[in-house]
Amino acid sequence: MKVAWRKKDVSVREVYETLLTRRPVAYTTVMTMMNTLEAKGYLRKTLDGRAYRYQPGVPEQRVVKAMVREFVDRVFDGASASLAAHLVTDSGLSDAEREELRRLIDGAE
Repeated sequence: MKVAWRKKDVSVREVYETLLTRRPVAYTTVMTMMNTLEAKGYLRKTLDGRAYRYQPGVPEQRVVKAMVREFVDRVFDGASASLAAHLVTDSGLSDAEREELRRLIDGAE
């Protein structure tokens, strides 16, 4: 999904080649995953000659929000503050990151 969000319009081959720069992956695995994501509505596909082109079907922010909410519910029993406390105390945030968190908290309702 990250590749599709970044490039907006991709083929299976383009996603495969992008992923291959990071780790070994089979072309058929990428193709299967993209077809699964399309079936679930996360990607849309259009026929371009003999190959399909894929575009994001769901905005990145919506997917991230849902995944974070699910993670907080599953791991922290829905307590967002527990996640925030864990990140602040255990992740070695830089001074700039701490300042950004302060700014976000002060700006929240």
